[in-house]
Amino acid sequence: MSAKDNTDPTKPSQEKSLVDEVPQISRELSWLRFNYRVLQEAKDPRVPLLERLNFLAIFSSNLDEYFKVRVATMRRLAKLKKKTREKLEDDPLPELGEIIAEVSRQQQEFGQVFRTEILPELRREHIHLIDETECTDGQRDMALDYFRRTIKPLLVPIIFSANASPLFLKDQTVYLIVRLKPQAQEEAEQYAILEIPTQKHGSRFVQLPVEQGEHYVMLLDDVIRVGLPELFPGFAEVEAYAVKLSRDAELDIEEEVSGNLMAKIKKSLKKRETGRPSRLLYDPKTPEPMLHALLEHIGITTDELVVGSRFHNFRDFFGFPKFDIPGLYYPPQPPLPHPVLEKAPSLLAAMKEQEFLLHYPYQKFDYVLRFLEEAADDPAVTSISVTLYRVADKSQVAKALIRAAENGKLVTAVVELKARFDEESNIYWGSKLEKAGANVIYGVPDLKVHSKIGLVTRQEDGQTAHYAYLSTGNYNEKTSRIYTDHALFTTDQRLTSEMSKVFNFLVDGNTNLTFEHLLVAPFNLRDGLEKLIKHEMELARNGKPAYIVAKMNALQDSRMIKQLYEAGQAGVKIELLVRGICSLIPGVPGLSENISVRSIVDRYLEHGRIYVFGNGGEEKIFIASADWMNRNLNRRVEVAFPVYDPVLRQETRQMLDLHMKDNQKARLSDNQYWISDDPTLSVHAQGEAYRLLKEKATQAGLPAT
Repeated sequence: MSAKDNTDPTKPSQEKSLVDEVPQISRELSWLRFNYRVLQEAKDPRVPLLERLNFLAIFSSNLDEYFKVRVATMRRLAKLKKKTREKLEDDPLPELGEIIAEVSRQQQEFGQVFRTEILPELRREHIHLIDETECTDGQRDMALDYFRRTIKPLLVPIIFSANASPLFLKDQTVYLIVRLKPQAQEEAEQYAILEIPTQKHGSRFVQLPVEQGEHYVMLLDDVIRVGLPELFPGFAEVEAYAVKLSRDAELDIEEEVSGNLMAKIKKSLKKRETGRPSRLLYDPKTPEPMLHALLEHIGITTDELVVGSRFHNFRDFFGFPKFDIPGLYYPPQPPLPHPVLEKAPSLLAAMKEQEFLLHYPYQKFDYVLRFLEEAADDPAVTSISVTLYRVADKSQVAKALIRAAENGKLVTAVVELKARFDEESNIYWGSKLEKAGANVIYGVPDLKVHSKIGLVTRQEDGQTAHYAYLSTGNYNEKTSRIYTDHALFTTDQRLTSEMSKVFNFLVDGNTNLTFEHLLVAPFNLRDGLEKLIKHEMELARNGKPAYIVAKMNALQDSRMIKQLYEAGQAGVKIELLVRGICSLIPGVPGLSENISVRSIVDRYLEHGRIYVFGNGGEEKIFIASADWMNRNLNRRVEVAFPVYDPVLRQETRQMLDLHMKDNQKARLSDNQYWISDDPTLSVHAQGEAYRLLKEKATQAGLPAT
């Protein structure tokens, strides 16, 4: 079956026709439930205090992206002419109203958590986030001096004028709109606007000197407020309110390579800064005339207005100052050494002897770098092929591939240009690889390359040998420290030979391919999953034990949901762990009473996908890059790989079981915490996973560092 066969127009229409007949939760509202779980972590007193502050920053950053992408898309649909909108599957306007209402509710709770929980607890820890009204005289003098020396030169205030050109507000940038009240009562008040120079300043925060063991921090916004009378002299009163505009971040490119895709991407990235406004956050205390004056000057309507708080861009709290105070952060969990690979003089030689399964961030990502660096320097290695979806800004992975190309290896890098918000980094490293002589392929027609695979070819005794890396996570050193992922190092010819086929497709477009072991989208992944589910249904109907246990990031595909409902109704026990969007409705009598759904949000972002099918006692276990979403099954290149080695199968099952038993961070679909059937049992999956892997390293005589 060709890729084109699986992406023809009949597939989306079939998906749409199923939406009405398959009971499911809205994708958008389900995502908001997920982000609320992030907010729950900020509320959880078991989480260290400054980590709770970090979760508020994650919540805010997630919501920014949600408005820039999802809500912006819905607003575009809502602005279509009525006749055109009637042709859509659903009118976006009612759901848009639900979204705004739920976001407003969550943001109110967000503000309450910050003001009534986080700030008081910070004060109890001798950390004070103070504003201009809370400064002592000495602190005000210091803040004013800092404003004069450091901040004032960075400010460019603009006075509102009836004859001025429309104001352009940059995306995701905080501004202060300033109310200037004249000395004479008969004169009209004026308004001005200025950008808070967070990037130029290097931080959103200013630390004041410690006083008697008490730490004081001010937001840049409030330091500016201290200096406003000097910036606008001659006025009776000067007061400021924060606003922030989010712009449409969709790239508006087709899912195909027509013409010069690189040029399209670069052009679209520039447009991202000037995209349509999707949300204007404002301080609720902003005087109404002032707010309407701003709307006039930037040319948007009240439809885009969303009530915020005194401060915006809470994601800047990722950069909140660090304090050497015990208990404010998660205890350190340095990545652990692998019991065998850490001692192996040659990683490739070790792979020749056995397979290895790695679990990030609990174990070191360094072995991936060793794999590529060793291949780059090995005279017997002839070629290296990889798929790069999201690479780190200072990517050691890309540098290893550059070294390989410079050493004369045939390096093929499939660089995905449509990895949202990572396009610029991918373009940069793609260009570097090309200059080094690598064969760089920028995406595939009709598809986004989301698989995370690598294949090294080596000449051994006149024969060609393959060494493979398959993972659920990106070739990214940075995210490997915060995302939970699984990766397999293997020389199993059943897998490596089929990986060669995947790269043949990516390089030359050959679609005349069949797969027996790998499940590859858009070829056989959907069909393979459906066959596995149907087999469980047959077992159940014959009175035999039948079950499915699956962990993924998202479940939204209507065909898969329908089949899971049917499997549950046939008697298959289905346990799902879905971190984010889940459109399936569990526990409904007559529909899904055999299906349970839980979600874990914790210290690390759950990112690994594992699918287990009972198969009559001979379990089939797959690790995958793909979620069960329409886009992953139809419009992406994804790879699910079987775990054949008995020891690694047991290890995979053990890691999955820990998560299925978690009763500390697991939530049900309504975001209530899941309570285990055994009230005496306490399982914290992420903590227990680290403990088990640390124990294995210690038993091998390795230090857990």
